[in-house]
Amino acid sequence: MSLSAISKPLLSFPGAPSHPVAFRATVLVFEDVKSKALFERIQLIGPSAANVLITGETGTGKELIARHLHALSLRCDGPFLAVNCGAFSEGLVESELFGHERGSFTGANVARAGWFEAARGGTLFLDEIGDLPLSMQVKLLRVLQERQVVRLGSRSAVPIDVRVVAATNVNLEEAVAAGRFREDLYYRLQVAMLHIPPLRERLDDIVPLAQYFLRVYGERLGLKNPVLSTETTQILIHQHSWPGNIRELENVVHHALLVCRENIVRPEDLHLSSIRNRPAANEAEDADSVLRKALLSLFDGDRPNLYAAIDAAVIKAAYEFCHRNQLQTAKLLGISRNILRARLIEYGELPKSK
Repeated sequence: MSLSAISKPLLSFPGAPSHPVAFRATVLVFEDVKSKALFERIQLIGPSAANVLITGETGTGKELIARHLHALSLRCDGPFLAVNCGAFSEGLVESELFGHERGSFTGANVARAGWFEAARGGTLFLDEIGDLPLSMQVKLLRVLQERQVVRLGSRSAVPIDVRVVAATNVNLEEAVAAGRFREDLYYRLQVAMLHIPPLRERLDDIVPLAQYFLRVYGERLGLKNPVLSTETTQILIHQHSWPGNIRELENVVHHALLVCRENIVRPEDLHLSSIRNRPAANEAEDADSVLRKALLSLFDGDRPNLYAAIDAAVIKAAYEFCHRNQLQTAKLLGISRNILRARLIEYGELPKSK
């Protein structure tokens, strides 16, 4: 896992610089009423040293918000380190976060500081905090309370000086009620809380975002002043629910620029995601009926290892349906990304970790 570059995101709001600099194509826009309210909260919370919990769907820009909080804080000259809590196996997450001493486990040939030590004097962004195993939640809570870490294999505590910003697309209140997330850690993290509304609830942000992506990718592709047709603009605003949020919009605009003619993006140039909102009740009942008949047919066939075969088929089909996006697949199936990754590895969709 590499450290994320420290850079200020592009911001769009009344009074913003006319030519701000972006560190990548993904961008924050605060044009919609809901986005402006979010921006005001960010401005209030940013300068403090309080822990922050950012919630929102995948692709809404949670890391960009975290970076902006860092830029507003007194720690802005220190490091900003981003860690994906769902990217580590349960056996590695403690070593990654808190560090280890030489010989503490097989392969630990040298001592190494963890992310908490590496972020000293700055901000540590813990993404997908909802995927953190319960055993690690206990240890993280202790670190946040004591402001010190103990490396794996050591008995000496190391003081830490770091602001923690956590993010999740999981409903942590439901996770707490279900026993999947510790209530005391939840309250420790959400001293200050920011919720990013999905793009479908921020319609006034869609066109400014699309125009920004037009400019960025147009320049990369050598296109001169690409534009959206009027019909295309209406489709982007009113005829798609954007389940992948800003990230999906970015990809849609990029693809459209690859295939458009005369530098005009028309409706036929759009490649919108096949992921849709939940079906209506009668459609869901029809789907349940079809599924039941398919299962009965399989049961009648006396197939060996049937459960494993069904599980594999569901995982693989969902993964393809979500265009091999792990976060969207996990959300679609209602399981954690760690469980999904384990299944994908087991079924040969992902390489085994070395």
